[in-house]
Parts: sequence; structure tokens; C-alpha cells
Amino acid sequence: MSSIDELKWGPDGLLPVVVADVATGAVLTLAYANREALERTLAEKTTWLFSRSRQALWKKGETSGHTQAVVSVAYDCDGDALLYRVIPHGPACHTGAASCFHRELLSAGDGSSTGVFSGAVAELARTIAGRRNASPETSYTAKLLAQGVDRIAKKVGEEATEVVIASKNDDRPAFVGEVADLVYHTLVLLESRGVALDEVGGELLRRAK
Repeated sequence: MSSIDELKWGPDGLLPVVVADVATGAVLTLAYANREALERTLAEKTTWLFSRSRQALWKKGETSGHTQAVVSVAYDCDGDALLYRVIPHGPACHTGAASCFHRELLSAGDGSSTGVFSGAVAELARTIAGRRNASPETSYTAKLLAQGVDRIAKKVGEEATEVVIASKNDDRPAFVGEVADLVYHTLVLLESRGVALDEVGGELLRRAK
């Protein structure tokens, strides 16, 4: 097992920290941590960093409520940079953007992003999990979760049928909408059964091999 004592702290006692979404791999933030911030991150499994402007420790989400559950912490081959893999609960950037890296200097020529689907699924799964304790009277997701697996599974079957029907027509937006409905209800079913997206992803990778 690697040790925190192997790290090569900078002259100011800091190391750069790359914070990435564990589900999508998207880089959320580049910040800094001192030893105490790292130790708190490891102990509490939530993002702690060090503000160079304020010269003080800070806990991500302490004022905004947009916390990050830290799944893993790694460091690079030289021991002078850290990587936090996190489950974000809300946007990472103070501007409200999902990532601090939202201003592009170079992008795909067609304006597309290959990570849109995976990012949307991960965000939707987090939203669904957050609705578990919401009121069924105000949240459709909470209502479904309260009704149990049988009801949710029935909805998945209904939505699958709608996808089949829509696929036979020429209405592309309608077809896309039905597929989105199926994905949503499938994610609700996964949440109801306590199955994580990574478990499904692992099975897909196993099959791909």
C-alpha cells in the first residue's frame, strides 16, 4: 500500500490536485492541497483542499452544499500531483457549471461531445438517488421508488414497448424521447434494487472483451 509519506510536497507545502468525476472521467477542478487537507480527505472521504488566495483549508460544498464524495485518491509517478476521483453532488464550479473547465479554446469541429451520454446518465442517476427521501407527492421519482420494484419494472416494460413502436416510425425526436424515458425508468429500477452504474458498466466491459 502506498503511503502519504512518499509524496513530494512543493516548497509551499502544497500539491496540485486534479478532481475528476469517477463515473464519467471528466475533470472537474484543478486545485491544491496541503498535508492536512489530504489527511482530512482520506479520513472523511469528502473533498478538502487548500486555498492559496485565502491561505486556508476549505471543504468543497461547505457553503454551497455542492459536496463531493471521494471514492479514491491516487498520486502520479513522480509523487508530486494528486488525483481525487469523486461522486459530485451538484456543480463543481462556483459559476454553476458542472466543471471548472467549461471555456473551450479548441473543440470538436461539429460541436459534439462523446461524453454527453455518459455524463447525463451519471448525473441522472445521482438525481434519482437524491429523490429517494423526497416527498412522493411532489416527486415522480420518489413516488416510483415508494411503489416498489414491481411497479417500476412494469413501467420499464411499458417504456420498452414504446421504444419498439417509436423505432418503426420516421419521427426521430419521438424515438429519442422514448429511449430517454426507457433509460430513466431503468435507472430508477437500478436505484430501487441498489445496483450501481459501475456494476452494470463492469458487466458491459466483460462482454466487450
